[in-house]
Amino acid sequence: MPGTGRQLNLNLFIYPGGHHEAAWRYKDSSPERILDIAYYQALARRAEAAKFDGIFFADGPSLADTIQYATRFQVEPLTWLSAIAAATERIGLIATASTTYSEPYNLARLFASLDHISKGRAGWNIVTTAGAQAAQNFGLSEHPAHSERYDRAQEFVDVVTKLWDSWEDDAVVGDAASGLYADPAKIHAIDHIGRHLRVRGPLNVPRTPQGRPVYVQAGSSEDGRSFAARYAEAIFTAHQTLANAQAFYADIKARAAALGRRPEHPKILPGISPFIGGTEAEALRLQEEFNALTQPEYSLAQLRRMIGVDLTGHDLDGPFPRALVATEGERAVASRFQVVLDIVDREKPTIRQLLHRLAGARGHWVTAGTPEQIADRIEAWFTGGAADGFNVMPPYLTGGFDAFADHVVPILRRRGLFREEYTGATLRDHYGLPRPASQYSDPIRATA
Repeated sequence: MPGTGRQLNLNLFIYPGGHHEAAWRYKDSSPERILDIAYYQALARRAEAAKFDGIFFADGPSLADTIQYATRFQVEPLTWLSAIAAATERIGLIATASTTYSEPYNLARLFASLDHISKGRAGWNIVTTAGAQAAQNFGLSEHPAHSERYDRAQEFVDVVTKLWDSWEDDAVVGDAASGLYADPAKIHAIDHIGRHLRVRGPLNVPRTPQGRPVYVQAGSSEDGRSFAARYAEAIFTAHQTLANAQAFYADIKARAAALGRRPEHPKILPGISPFIGGTEAEALRLQEEFNALTQPEYSLAQLRRMIGVDLTGHDLDGPFPRALVATEGERAVASRFQVVLDIVDREKPTIRQLLHRLAGARGHWVTAGTPEQIADRIEAWFTGGAADGFNVMPPYLTGGFDAFADHVVPILRRRGLFREEYTGATLRDHYGLPRPASQYSDPIRATA
């Protein structure tokens, strides 16, 4: 859509080894390098050379019980991204951190530090943590209920926002002649006392280059949508069909507008995991090659986390037992539950076929085709009111991303859908988001 001024936002979502559950077993993967920071620094530089908006790391504060089958451990993303910040200049750096299993003061310091280190490229992917097994790592006897986690999350984000705002932009004076380094009248205690949190403040780090790191959110439940409409500046989401993506897009934009936000500000970025080949048949063969490497024990455990039903012992080549899945429960991952049921109701797969559908990207959109076909599908969602861009989730690394950067990105550029060069220096610049003022600033003085 040349001439409209609207262009895609693209993030590289990095998972150890790649997003397909069997990626580490693929012949062209490099599993021996997945704890080598130089590997990720080079990958980030590759994404930066392609002018991607950001790179993104997921996280969770517990070890998957299927670690024997796949590379599903989690490095701490803020540490990892600090090292990547030193090896890059423009690309955004988005880390996941939990509002359930973190303290707001420490989290605010960590992300403020990353924003300073990177000169304004930090983003916080706000999660409430779905995995119940995390509770016992933090001294809790049980995982808080879904609604309780979101209630805490709202208060948590409000507190972190106050902490990031607690230094006004001009609080640092740096006047050597007078001896005044910082003006204490422009550094504010937040004195928060709430249902879940008590934080005095102020933060012990000056205001960051972006004012605040970009707020990112992933979650499609009713609570998740309400939370995203209020806070999120980029929303990572999972959809299998254009129609479902369009409905989600329209819903979030309308909710944001109803809260007084500009609807273009929250960027909606579905996940896409593309298998790319010289022909469509070649791409489909590549996908089948990956699916042949899957291990049913892992796949069934992943399905159990998504829908709360254990299908171990069922005939994998028999029909999916839809009657066993009655209602969404706490055992299920709320943001994936409906995605899985929609696949079942629409496609009527066998259990094995469903496992293969989910093996590529855990419910995100997996598609196979030529570079031109992948570009066509991206354009259809972008121009059809379904997405502002995408989280690109390569099936394996680094080859899966190389194919996208080398062959799909140039097509998107020729169509005027993606930037040739960066036009800004911060993640907010890349997303076209304003730099927020501190809520403690005097609006008259701030605009004088």
